[in-house]
Amino acid sequence: MDILGERKFVEIPGDRTHELPPLLVRSTPVKRLDKMMHMAENIISTEDMLSNMPVLDPRLELEFERRRMDLALNLVDQYQTFMHSWAWGDSILEWIRQCETTFENRADLRPLLRADVWPHAGRKSFVVLLEDKAKNLASKESINLEGAVGLRLTFRQPPPIACFSDQFLFYLNGSLAKSAFHTWASMTHDPVSDLPPERFHFDVVTM
Repeated sequence: MDILGERKFVEIPGDRTHELPPLLVRSTPVKRLDKMMHMAENIISTEDMLSNMPVLDPRLELEFERRRMDLALNLVDQYQTFMHSWAWGDSILEWIRQCETTFENRADLRPLLRADVWPHAGRKSFVVLLEDKAKNLASKESINLEGAVGLRLTFRQPPPIACFSDQFLFYLNGSLAKSAFHTWASMTHDPVSDLPPERFHFDVVTM
C-alpha cells in the first residue's frame, strides 16, 4: 500500500498503464416541455407557493402570473438538472460494472476487488478515480460525481417531476444525493485504498 499525505493507494504490480473501458455518458433529454411546465404549475398550485387569493388589481394579477411562470420555469430547470445528474450517475455505475469485468480478466488487477453484493460500497474507489482524473478527462463539463452517483443509488429510475415537492427540487436535491453517496461509501470497512490515477487511462464520451 502506498501512502501519499492522508490518502492510501493500492499497490499495482509493474509499471504499465492500464486501459479501462470508456465512460459513456448518456443524455436524458426532457421531452414535451409544455407538459413539464404544466406539471410544474400544478406543483406551485398544490404546494401553495403563491397566494391563491383573488386579486382585483389587474396589474397585481399580471405580476402574480409572471411570478408563477418564473417559479414554474425554475422548477423545470431544477428538474432538468436533476435528470442530467442522474444520467451521469447511471452511466458511472454502468462504467464501474465494465471496469469490474476488466479487473476480473487481468491477473494483476483481479486481487484488487472483493466480491460482494452489488453495488459494493468499496467500488467508491472508481468514483474517486474519476474525480482524480476529472481535470484531464475528455469531457470538460463540471459535474458533482458523488452527488450524481448518490442520485442513482437513490432512484433506480428517475421519477417524473410530479413526484417531487418544490422543497426537494429547490433545497433537498443536493444534500440528499451527497448523503446517499456517503452513507453507501461508509458501508465498507477500512482499509479502502484508492486507485493510483497515473496507472489508469480511459476516455469520457458524451452520447
